[in-house]
Amino acid sequence: MECILKVLVLAVLSVSGQGQLLTGRFWHITDLHLDHTYRLSDGNSGSVCNSSGSHPSPQAGKFGDYLCDSPWDLISSSVHAMKDILPDPDFIIWTGDDTPHVPNEDLGEEKVLGIIGNLTHIIKTLFPKTKVYSALGNHDYHPKSQLPPTQNNIYEQIQKLWEDWLDPASRDTFKRGGYYTEKLLNQTGFRVLVLNTNLYYDQNKITKNMSDPADQFKWADQVLTEAAKNKEKVYIVGHIPPGFFEKKRHKLWFTSEFNKQYIELIQKYHDIIIGQFFGHHHTDSFRMFYSASGSPISAMFLSPAVTPWKTTLPGVVNGANNPAIRVFEYDKKTLLVEDVVTYYLNLTYANIARARWEKEYRLTEAFRVPDASPVSMHRVLEQIAHENCYLQKYYGFNSVNYDLSECNADCRLDHVCAMREVGFEAYEECVKEGASSSIPALLTIGFALSISMWASY
Repeated sequence: MECILKVLVLAVLSVSGQGQLLTGRFWHITDLHLDHTYRLSDGNSGSVCNSSGSHPSPQAGKFGDYLCDSPWDLISSSVHAMKDILPDPDFIIWTGDDTPHVPNEDLGEEKVLGIIGNLTHIIKTLFPKTKVYSALGNHDYHPKSQLPPTQNNIYEQIQKLWEDWLDPASRDTFKRGGYYTEKLLNQTGFRVLVLNTNLYYDQNKITKNMSDPADQFKWADQVLTEAAKNKEKVYIVGHIPPGFFEKKRHKLWFTSEFNKQYIELIQKYHDIIIGQFFGHHHTDSFRMFYSASGSPISAMFLSPAVTPWKTTLPGVVNGANNPAIRVFEYDKKTLLVEDVVTYYLNLTYANIARARWEKEYRLTEAFRVPDASPVSMHRVLEQIAHENCYLQKYYGFNSVNYDLSECNADCRLDHVCAMREVGFEAYEECVKEGASSSIPALLTIGFALSISMWASY
């Protein structure tokens, strides 16, 4: 009852955020992971895909299986759903990971480039006039995750595939390091940075001992310095995010030094960085960045995957998801993210009946906030941390309505600490405090902060 009453109160508070003029919309798709080996056999009793690791797939159907990466029918259905739902977006963000979870020896450069080419082709075919800002994933190279900090054949060939989407200057930096920057929609005052964060992946043996692979941090600092000078507003796009995986305690992605440098970049330029958009997790979550005094200064949105593949990461339970695609609504004057609308395919229903892409939720409705600003996302985090109804709602969204089990105290701790603390030391302290207390001390501080900010509305 307490949660219901608070929802009603916040609904009244959020009315002022509705009806805003000049709202733009763009798609974010990520982690398509096309499995070119997916084949249905009579009775579906055996493995139908290499990405299942030879596990039986008795429930497999036309649109896939939770043990497998995406068959072509699922890829096609997802992009056609985008065309049906929002046929004329302002732009599309595509954050990579296009090839399946199979051993390197089952792929090779030619197959990797072929898969990326096929996905590029269907997007261009259905959205021929739409600008696409596309980032490399760790599965968009051969061997996977070993993306180099120097020019190479794969970067060059992908640059050719994406040539229509890239400005001339972007093509040059992409070939050299897999990253680029452009004026967002070629508009003065708006900018996008598309990063190759695979260079910071702790599984990348090539870059592990480097201080600044491909000089990307130096380049980003220079671009953001110039952007601040010109009073530009900036979106940052990438594949692998900093911080920790919310479904496995202590599971990090960046090396320690790279993680620290990324956080410092956001803190230094948070006044102009209006949004961060990443993938890789296959889950629906977000990450908060705070000032030294604890004020929320930036939010990173982690969009769920198209692939339903159940992760083989040890210790992760129910690590699959329903396929998802996402629309961001934003203020065309400020780039502020006003809302997030996620659409999904119930894979079980699709295989039995038909492919029906439907709205899963709208952020402002589900969490009763006026927008998706850092202050509002901090409020969402505190609701998840302290109110069970919001925790369970978020937990269902996290797997795109695949895992609807109860998120217990340990589960809550894993998710909340991962969302709140991107820094390594702060995360470890959050987990440590939470393990010895029913309400982590760090989260209690955050809750008090959120109460004071609510009062300012």
